Amino acid sequence: MNTRFRIRAALVAALVLGLAEPVVAAAARRKVIIDQDAFGPGGPNLQPILLVLQSPDVEVLGITVESGDGWLKENVAHTLRMLEIVGRTDIPVVPGSTFPLVNSQEATKRWEARHGKLFYKGAWMEEWPKEVLVRRPVPHGPDVVPPLPEGEPTTKPANEAAASFLVRKVREFPGEVTILALGPMTNLALAVRLDDEFASLAKELVFMGGSFSPHPANNAFALEYMFTPRLEFNFRWDPEAAKATLHAPWRTITQVPVDPSTKTLFSPEMIAKVAAADTPLARYVAKYAESFPLWDEIAAAVWLQPSIAARRELLAVDVDTDSGAGYGNTLSWAPGKGPGLGEREVSVVFDVDVAQLNALVVERLTRPPASQR
Repeated sequence: MNTRFRIRAALVAALVLGLAEPVVAAAARRKVIIDQDAFGPGGPNLQPILLVLQSPDVEVLGITVESGDGWLKENVAHTLRMLEIVGRTDIPVVPGSTFPLVNSQEATKRWEARHGKLFYKGAWMEEWPKEVLVRRPVPHGPDVVPPLPEGEPTTKPANEAAASFLVRKVREFPGEVTILALGPMTNLALAVRLDDEFASLAKELVFMGGSFSPHPANNAFALEYMFTPRLEFNFRWDPEAAKATLHAPWRTITQVPVDPSTKTLFSPEMIAKVAAADTPLARYVAKYAESFPLWDEIAAAVWLQPSIAARRELLAVDVDTDSGAGYGNTLSWAPGKGPGLGEREVSVVFDVDVAQLNALVVERLTRPPASQR
């Protein structure tokens, strides 16, 4: 059944029952699957999910999770517990990949021995840089889930692999589902390989990842890209997955790289405004907030409110998967000027309206729960 027929059928049923307005509103909501290395509690991995969940014009079909900033099992637990706290256990949490397609901790150590230490390695970090104050448990393996500061979840993840879920949903709603990818792209690459039509059946891909030429910010996070401006963690964790995903036949691709994030920050003032709302969601965000740049929040916000993107450029984009010093780096060319090896043209967001962005973040995180609206 196509979209037009479903809406028409819903309208007829609604007119009979006298419920036309709410049914039309539900039919018009934008469908999205959020793919995220959802390390928590709170912070820059889970806050962008909340921005989307708090948007009344959006239907979140599910949250697919992979390793990256933290290990898969821990990320899934944080996501489940967050949804319990904010009253959204209707959203399925679907576990995906624990490890990258090819890259590994051992390979990363060998790379560092040849080319120098990486500033940030996510779940593979042996110790945290002294320049960056973060709340993280002692480094551990993929099967360990340390006690969660926010409490242990009582709900369970979906009994399905993330790649299978992604394919199933885009086939259920062809041409309607946005894939909002905020972490490494392992789950997406597996879905691309599982079903040749997966990417073409989705509405679009919007992702946070890659780096071009960010202006160094006045904070410790600038150390990550000051001397390696083309290096970014989501691509570097699983370069082969990023490459495979970007080569797939998506209808459109929007990329939010590191570049626009350097002038953003989840500031103490913003945190105080959120805390003042005194809802379960706002209390959760404020309790676990950290003043990080708004990395993933930008990607979510640009999808929710496109006018936040102040400057976009169309570029041919790819990922370096050679084993040399540039492994995981972002590659780019003017449209039509690449080597013609499968690279796609991508709409890259290079600048954002910070005032609009900050306003959206605070507004979404302070909205009352759906039951009170």
